[in-house]
Amino acid sequence: MNSFGKLFRISIFGESHGERVGVLIDGVPAGITLSEKDLISDLERRKSGAKGTTPRQEDDIPVIRSGIFNGKTTGAPVMIEFENKNTRSRDYTDLRKTPRPGHADFTASKKYGGFEDYRGGGHFSGRLTLALVAAGALAKKMIKPVSVKSKLVEVGGSENIEAAVEQAMKNGDSIGGILECRIENIPGGSGEPFFDSFESVLSHMVFSIPAIKGIEFGAGFVAAKMTGSEHNDNFIDINGKTETNYAGGINGGITNGNDIVFRVVVKPTSSTHKTQQTMNFHDGEMQSLTVEGRHDTCIALRVPVVLEAAAAIVTADMMLQAQQIQRIFNPKDS
Repeated sequence: MNSFGKLFRISIFGESHGERVGVLIDGVPAGITLSEKDLISDLERRKSGAKGTTPRQEDDIPVIRSGIFNGKTTGAPVMIEFENKNTRSRDYTDLRKTPRPGHADFTASKKYGGFEDYRGGGHFSGRLTLALVAAGALAKKMIKPVSVKSKLVEVGGSENIEAAVEQAMKNGDSIGGILECRIENIPGGSGEPFFDSFESVLSHMVFSIPAIKGIEFGAGFVAAKMTGSEHNDNFIDINGKTETNYAGGINGGITNGNDIVFRVVVKPTSSTHKTQQTMNFHDGEMQSLTVEGRHDTCIALRVPVVLEAAAAIVTADMMLQAQQIQRIFNPKDS
């Protein structure tokens, strides 16, 4: 549904062109210093404005509605909201009869019987990743000294990101990309076998990010070309550090103390300036479709901070379950 997590649990709400989007975060330890300013850095990284991103500009000013008192988390749920201001709903009025290829227009209509908010993708929009980034910023504070870092390593099959984006813009088309993420300084012992292994839960969360189409850990699919003796990570100290990290920091679904390393595939943005073919569901005829509105040439450009948020949220929940995070930060003397 729209909630995720066990002890650190988030629930997202809102639509792309609704009044607001936001997140309710339960299970936050008491005593964490938190204000809207603590969220700004990551929120700015997610914003559009760079070449190849959507021209839609939103303030993305967070408002913390609950769970904070005297500048500290109280242990109660934290609610964070963002107002939507720059919407152009008229761009989407024809989608009722001619859904866009690659989008959730058709499946959302099937799921909700036509009652869904179709404007800008509604609840299926990448706009909702704003809520993930906000929750992730809080999760990052919880898991320190564990850190999460993500980077874009290629787009459109090229490591020359700027040139690939420029060419896609000239072609009036979109391109996808590959990102790598590392969770560093994470202790061993996080994760639960079998169905709540660290990879399982992290993959579940990662696939909630719109446009993600694949994930691999450590050596990933290259492992199929290796022998067992090559793929095995030899131990080099009593703390579990290994000579290589082909396992990506996880064995048996449990973190082994080495960095967790994984990569994800982001598909090309479904909306492009090129004319496509779609079905007119009112008259049953095929017709040409030119997508109006504002969209990214390469959505992967804005995904690194979202991927970090997803990883931090899972890490916070797993560390709470493993009792590696206290439920009260800096408890007061009794």
